[in-house]
Amino acid sequence: MQATGQTAILDDIQLSAKRIFDLISPELELVEAEFERQARSNIQVIAYIGEYLRRSGGKRLRPALTILSNHSVGGEGSNYSSIRMATVMEFLHTATLVHDDVIDKAETRRNRPSINSEFGNQTAVLMGDWLYMSAFETSLAERSLPILDILTAVTRKMTEGELLQLTLLCRRDISEEQYFEVIARKTAYLFSACCEIGALLGGANCETQNNLRDYGMNLGVAFQLIDDLLDFTGSDEILGKPSGADLLEGKVSLPLIPLLQREPEMRSSVQTVINEASYETVSRAALLDALERTGSLQLAFQRAIEYASAAAASLDGLTDSAYAQALSSIPEYIVERDR
Repeated sequence: MQATGQTAILDDIQLSAKRIFDLISPELELVEAEFERQARSNIQVIAYIGEYLRRSGGKRLRPALTILSNHSVGGEGSNYSSIRMATVMEFLHTATLVHDDVIDKAETRRNRPSINSEFGNQTAVLMGDWLYMSAFETSLAERSLPILDILTAVTRKMTEGELLQLTLLCRRDISEEQYFEVIARKTAYLFSACCEIGALLGGANCETQNNLRDYGMNLGVAFQLIDDLLDFTGSDEILGKPSGADLLEGKVSLPLIPLLQREPEMRSSVQTVINEASYETVSRAALLDALERTGSLQLAFQRAIEYASAAAASLDGLTDSAYAQALSSIPEYIVERDR
């Protein structure tokens, strides 16, 4: 593809993303206000860190999915229940990030010092716990057993994903099946829960709830695949944290799996990077060259496209509306972001 054509496509996608978020900008403003309200505490350190996390921003993609799913089935996405639960989903996501940064010894998040580097590991772990408990306390106000069932299941899945990933750290023999098991639990189940809860609050029937749950699941896998690709190809500014950090932490993601299968001699180079926790002996450029030469990057990107397409196909039964169209645009936005 010509460079000018690629630029034009990216411009269209950026406009599309802007339209998606503009469509629900009043609701997202309410989410910000609700986040601030839920993060309040008479414990000064909790209040301070809660505000620090809120101001750190983020895409707010998970609340957006909750609100869009709600609207797409005829619900009122701006009512308090929808806003409250959209905020709960962001609390759960934020809690996982805080805990992940402790485990990964990450120093930055969203171009700011991480909670663990700024306040210490003990404070970060406890703050993550507080966010989880606050999310569940808030969700209890809905008095909905189906919602609690979804939240309990997704929290368990995310914890399982983190534990599974720990058992696979620094292993060069990780299979695609194991990799997808990790990203489903760590990322995709939360996307799925956002969409299912949004549909449930909107009064959708079981079939529609299931379709939106599947949409979120496939979308979440595509999202994580692109995240893992960007760790190799993106810049620090795009990622909001140091690029190439995953391998330094011992995480072997999909782009590396086919490379190690096709060129077993690269295993020693990958192990060197992991052992040294740096790209000093084996440069990141050399590793990226090998990934491009073997088609491993393109293979991972193609898998992301497949999951994004499956997500879009799950929306076929929705009544056409601006909100359904926004949901159908998100998979393309995700796979093309920052490329």
